[in-house]
Amino acid sequence: MADDHHDGPLLETPLASLHQSLGARMVPFAGYAMPVQYPTGILAEHAWTREHAGLFDVSHMGQCVLAGPDFETTARALEALVPADILGLKPGQQRYTQLLNEEGGIVDDLMVVRPSDPARGGEILLVVNAGTKEADYRLIEASLPEGIELRRMDDHALLALQGPDAVAVLSGLAPDCAAMTFMSVRPLEIGGIATHTSRSGYTGEDGYEISVPASAAADLWAKLTADERVKPVGLGARDSLRLEAGLPLYGHDINQETSPIEAGLAWSIQKRRRIEGGFPGQLRIAGELAEGPIRRRVGLRIEGRAPAREHAEIVDSAGELIGKVTSGGFAPTVGAPIAMGYVVSDFAAPGTALGVSLRGRTIAGTVVPMPFTPHRYKR
Repeated sequence: MADDHHDGPLLETPLASLHQSLGARMVPFAGYAMPVQYPTGILAEHAWTREHAGLFDVSHMGQCVLAGPDFETTARALEALVPADILGLKPGQQRYTQLLNEEGGIVDDLMVVRPSDPARGGEILLVVNAGTKEADYRLIEASLPEGIELRRMDDHALLALQGPDAVAVLSGLAPDCAAMTFMSVRPLEIGGIATHTSRSGYTGEDGYEISVPASAAADLWAKLTADERVKPVGLGARDSLRLEAGLPLYGHDINQETSPIEAGLAWSIQKRRRIEGGFPGQLRIAGELAEGPIRRRVGLRIEGRAPAREHAEIVDSAGELIGKVTSGGFAPTVGAPIAMGYVVSDFAAPGTALGVSLRGRTIAGTVVPMPFTPHRYKR
């Protein structure tokens, strides 16, 4: 998870000193010093999240508000950049989508929120990736019509409470959270702290992402970790959890050359947008929806114990190159190496036997359905 290609001093989240006091190993990631693991280690943190509740600091992510005169105006402005049906969002609903370039490639993937508070009727909240947020903000601002502005929320932190015990833990501090369903969002007072909370996350587990003023982040962290069912978890386990959940990581599994259809994200483009278009790259995406893409993102189960890493070549039974691995590692819950990658569409069907090049030799692999570990969202 380390990202060492960064010039200049690293940024810190509001919780950096707290992570250090807990013995976290800090690494460069997206320009920030982030905890990759705590003393118990990645495997233990992964298992704890699957069995109980892990608490993640994801404050490096970009949070911002698009503010316009009314929801329809703001939504239509955003729809000029993304393929999702933003206009159809109900108050208190969140939706996943992608910023696209003119070729239909993914500039970033993001979460879009319509606040439930009627007083915020012209606002849309966005959560974008840390490594692309500055470029995202420039792209969005340059495209906004007069009367709509982008307001950064750099004074806010973002915590993710993930795992089967998350609802019970949070209910002890904010009983109203139990009635929330997956991808719903609402203002929530947690132990006396005002937050804006969604029932979502990027681990495949039930849980919550909690936006909180930076000044109150340490207090909220303390209230949550006071419960013995909660333990701090670093980015290492977050990566192994999202890999088991079959969720793409920007800059690895998706990028500016990848279309949402190739990436298996067609579900995130609702019917109205497929019919009406009006977003960048719509011709490519319409063509791929109709005829299928040349390549597809697939899940792979790898034989043996050695994990396949990013850039490893994927070959067919004749040894011909048909794709590359984009994410891979040992999956603790599965108990075996797994990977995601892109292959020529003819080889994308589950059950297809393939080979993966590892250290100069070819290891057998099989295309398998994703997620590798079942999602446990509260529908």
